[in-house]
Amino acid sequence: MSAPVYRSVSAATLRATQLDELTLVYHRASGITHILAPPAPEILDALAPEALTGAALLARLGDEYDLGDADSVALLARLDELVAAGLVERR
Repeated sequence: MSAPVYRSVSAATLRATQLDELTLVYHRASGITHILAPPAPEILDALAPEALTGAALLARLGDEYDLGDADSVALLARLDELVAAGLVERR
């Protein structure tokens, strides 16, 4: 069985605004505004160019940020939260 692949919903359906340490993301398709704290906005940004497996996403985030305590289980939990919010799709 292959690992699930995650991708951000279309950028055209999202409108993001930075508010101090938080990011407000309006999802046009649902009409819901989500309040995101790191690392959720960074995950969305990393998934914007292409769909990735959890391992590939962790590697991409590691290339862009100092992940001294990179934890794949925690990343998968954040991905599940973003899927439940409708901001990320799992295939």
